[in-house]
Amino acid sequence: MTDLPCSWARAKFSDLGPWIGGGTPSKRNQDFWNGPIAWISPKDMKTTVIWETIDKITAEAVERSSARCVPPKSVLIVTRSGILAHSLPVALTGVASALNQDLKAMVPPDGILGDYIAWALRAFEHRILRTCRKGGTTVPSIEMPRLSVFEIPVAPTNEQRRIVERIEALFEDIDRGVESLKAAKNGIALYRQSLLKSAFEGRLTANWRAQNLDKVETPDALLARIRKEREARYQAALEEWEQAVSEWRNDGKEGKRPAKPKLPERFDLLCMSDHLPWPRARVQVLLNAPLINGRSVKDKAGGFPVLRLTALKNGRIDFRKSKEGDWSRDDAEPFFVQRGDIFIARGNGSKKLVGIAGLILDDPIPIAFPDTMIRARLDTSAVQPEYIVLAWNSSIVRRQIEKAARTTAGIYKINQGHICEFVLPLPSLAEQAELVQVLQGRLEVAEELDLEIEASLARADALRQSILKEAFSGQLVPQDLDDEHASDLLERIKAERAMTPVTKR
Repeated sequence: MTDLPCSWARAKFSDLGPWIGGGTPSKRNQDFWNGPIAWISPKDMKTTVIWETIDKITAEAVERSSARCVPPKSVLIVTRSGILAHSLPVALTGVASALNQDLKAMVPPDGILGDYIAWALRAFEHRILRTCRKGGTTVPSIEMPRLSVFEIPVAPTNEQRRIVERIEALFEDIDRGVESLKAAKNGIALYRQSLLKSAFEGRLTANWRAQNLDKVETPDALLARIRKEREARYQAALEEWEQAVSEWRNDGKEGKRPAKPKLPERFDLLCMSDHLPWPRARVQVLLNAPLINGRSVKDKAGGFPVLRLTALKNGRIDFRKSKEGDWSRDDAEPFFVQRGDIFIARGNGSKKLVGIAGLILDDPIPIAFPDTMIRARLDTSAVQPEYIVLAWNSSIVRRQIEKAARTTAGIYKINQGHICEFVLPLPSLAEQAELVQVLQGRLEVAEELDLEIEASLARADALRQSILKEAFSGQLVPQDLDDEHASDLLERIKAERAMTPVTKR
């Protein structure tokens, strides 16, 4: 955007006019509120033109408080909000409006369109955030002295109109496409949940059960088999322990005495449900080892790697989502991840994401897991890990997770006690394998479609940025030699501002 047409010029925001602040009338004064005047706050900054606001104030509030009114077509930006960490909300006033202290407004001078300034702010959004944003102790904010000297390209007035019209026409086409993509994405999400619901209510494998009666264990047979296998494993572990203790004694009791294996959790099934063809079981009895929370680790370049919470995605673990932690390999070793481990999110700002689970299918690289995750290791004689993860992300378990979740400072959390009490349907291992195979095949197709939609949405965003780049480098619409040069326009604005007396509020 460095080479501009000869009829264009560059201007600082301070060349176009001051940024006007606002304020909040006292909530204790009822005469200030529920009046006819729109009062804009950051929560209203969700449309390109603001006609209506959540709150309204009276003329008395404008006269007797820090709230100030600006005319229609004024340009608005949010100057203090958590959203400034990644976005700069911009809008225009549709009607005369007051604004609160977290917004700033500019009344465009004659010859400069408010729509043009608004689109310029969007075009240079990332540069503005990079150069004018500061991090506060609570929320980010925009440093207005820096924004005032930020330069934007200014086109002749008539060309500004042509640019705005062209941007809006192109963006309208893109928005229609994006709306269709989002509708398709929602449809895929509904299909995924419908498929999981059908699977874990037994409908998806109903025909398989009818054709494979010899592979379907009755609840009594399932219970007896699992108890027998657990007892056999315990006896084998007990024999190994006795041998280890004997060797320890023969060595003069050097080192720590080998720990005696614990009795396995008694395996019990819950009563059959009327709408399920299988028995049910608590997670507690399906575990092969106690649940373990990860460890909190500070970032440190060159430290031992640890997963981030964002590594949990689509029932899998993405090892690329990791950081280097402030600990050694020896410190991290008790928290190494292994093949077959399931990790569950302890907390999340979204209730829909708390408790999501991911499974490690292959032998992983040496890496540890953080305190934001809970590790579960399962008794594979009773349940397949792949089956558990699919069931975990279905509505049958999601309802239990969301009911158990508690909020702390806006974060939804679950703990080990919650997880142990969650209840799952428990088909035979053979039916679990069949269900996993059928589900994974169908879900992979849905995931491929979802990824393609995400890619299309990303291309739409890139196209918007490309259009804005062309618009503010003079390449989107042709120039008209009869248009007044922007440099002359800016000189006239400067002269008019010099002649306008400064009025005090």
